[in-house]
Amino acid sequence: MKNRTLMVSALSALTITLGLGVALAQTPALTKGLKITLLPKNINNPYNVIETSGGLAAAKEIGAAAKVVGPSDAGASSQVSYINTAIAQRQDALILAANDANALLPYLKRAAAGGMKIVTMDSDTAPEGRTLFINQANSEGIGRAQVQLLGKLTNYSGDIAILSATPNATNQNTWIKWMQEELKLPKYKNMHLVKIAYGNDDDQKSFTEMQGLIQAYPNLKGVISPTTVGISAGARYLSTSPLKGKVMLTGLGTPNQMRQFVKDGTVSAFQLWNPADVGYLATYAAAALASKQITGKTGETFMAGKLGKYTVGKNGEIVLGPPYTFDKSNIDKFNF
Repeated sequence: MKNRTLMVSALSALTITLGLGVALAQTPALTKGLKITLLPKNINNPYNVIETSGGLAAAKEIGAAAKVVGPSDAGASSQVSYINTAIAQRQDALILAANDANALLPYLKRAAAGGMKIVTMDSDTAPEGRTLFINQANSEGIGRAQVQLLGKLTNYSGDIAILSATPNATNQNTWIKWMQEELKLPKYKNMHLVKIAYGNDDDQKSFTEMQGLIQAYPNLKGVISPTTVGISAGARYLSTSPLKGKVMLTGLGTPNQMRQFVKDGTVSAFQLWNPADVGYLATYAAAALASKQITGKTGETFMAGKLGKYTVGKNGEIVLGPPYTFDKSNIDKFNF
């Protein structure tokens, strides 16, 4: 009887082992030597530099050959030539932060038809232009959180404005839509959105637009700039203005850009995520697609290195995580 028990136990253990082996065999390893192009909105934007650095780090971990290319401006058609080059070079995957939701679609469809895997990050195209979209955080959550933070900073009263990037930026426009929805709630009845200005993700243009807002709206109490270029340029203007500390500026920025403005009282609080993690996650997602670990269907899962396990959501969206609020109490804990 004892021998029979041992035999059953051994057979059970063998069955479990074989089962695990089959399960592991069904998930292919990431292909070595994948060729991946990272194409940010524009090449010199500090946020994009950090974002793509995460992509390069992930590529090194998985043994992929990755490169960063891109235009010097964030125009709607400025990324086209780089997509065409990636097609000609037969890249396995293209990771794109899109400057326009629709202008790039014909070129992206041609890339996909040739077998290239398309992943967008940060700023999406229309869904037919890619397989996966890596979203920094839930778009509704980002938009609403920005208004909620400014509401606290202004005591829920006064004129407010938005200093955005380009008029066609998909992510900016989606966040602004949710900001406007949040402002409809009763607690914001004394807050009035008077202007949406566009700095085109250019430092000097954003600086000038911030100056224009201050001059045009004497009752302005707060500004949301959901772009790292805009918030730092706006803070630079306010830091030497008599309205420093009186007009509340918040938005999306990096700790290294905003540290001096937080410490000198120009900005009380702002939000972001780690942009390097966006690029890192996008590269693992692209590699999983190119290696046929996933196809982009809702519910599929894959491992993204140090970030752990992620699940493909509706319409191919993968959310990195919620935004984080930086202020004087915590900003020195971060270096990016």
